[in-house]
Amino acid sequence: MPDTLHAWLLGLAAIVPVAVAVWLASLPLKDASIVDRWWSALFVAAALAYAARSPVAAPRRAWVLALLLAWALRLALHITWRNWGHGEDRRYQDIRARNQPGYAWKSLPYVFLLQAVLAWVISLPLLAALRSPAPLGLLDAAGLVAWLLGFLCEALGDWQLARFRAARPAAGAVLDTGLWRYSRHPNYFGECLLWWGFGLLALGAGGWWALAGPVLLTVLLVRVSGVALLERDIAGRRPAYVDYVRRTSAFIPWPPRAAATPSAGAGNPT
Repeated sequence: MPDTLHAWLLGLAAIVPVAVAVWLASLPLKDASIVDRWWSALFVAAALAYAARSPVAAPRRAWVLALLLAWALRLALHITWRNWGHGEDRRYQDIRARNQPGYAWKSLPYVFLLQAVLAWVISLPLLAALRSPAPLGLLDAAGLVAWLLGFLCEALGDWQLARFRAARPAAGAVLDTGLWRYSRHPNYFGECLLWWGFGLLALGAGGWWALAGPVLLTVLLVRVSGVALLERDIAGRRPAYVDYVRRTSAFIPWPPRAAATPSAGAGNPT
C-alpha cells in the first residue's frame, strides 16, 4: 500500500503541471473554460505516471491505457470543436463575475487546481488497474462492456446534440429524439457508465478502494457541476424544457412518462 500511495502522489505531480500550463494559456485568452478541453489530458498524465510505476507483468496495462486514450482523444476533440470561436463558456463567465477583482489569479486555485485534484481522485481506478498483477477475470469483462456502452452512449449523445444545433432550429424548443428521448443528459450518463467500467476493472484488480473515483464523478455529474448546474435556470430561459423535465429521466435512460412530441428548436443545455 505505501508503494501504491507513492504512485498516486506521482500521479498528482504529473497532473498539476498540466493544469498550471493550461491556466497560463487561459490568461491572455481571458477564457478559463479552456480547462474543459484539457480535462481528459489530466487523466492521461496521471495514467502515464501510474503505468511507469506498475509491475512489468501488469496484465491490464496496455488495454487500460488504450481505452483511456480513446476516451481522452474523443472528448478533447469534441469539446474543442464545440467551443471553438465561442469565447468563454457561460458557466465560467458566471464564476469570473462572482470573483472579481483579481480573478486571473483566483482562477488558478478556484478552477484549474480544483480540476486537477478532482481528476486525481477520479483517476483512482486507473491506479488500481494499471498496477495490479492480478489475472484478468469476469469483472474485467463486465468492466469492458460497461466502458464500451458508456463510450457509445456519450459519443452518440454528443453527436445527436451537435447535429440538432447545426440544424439551427427555432428558439425555445428542446431536443427530445434519439437518446435524448430517454434521458435529459445521455452524454453525462455515458461518461458516468464509462468510468464505472474503469471501476469494475479496478475491482478485478483487487482495488475496491478505487471505487471512490467513479462515486465522486457520479456525484459531480448529477448533483454539482453537471445536471444540477445546467438545469438551475433552464426553465426560465426555455419554457418547453419544463414539460421535457416532467416526462424525461434526468440521467439514467428510461422510457418517457408520456408520449413525447418532437419539437424543433434550440439545443439542450449540455
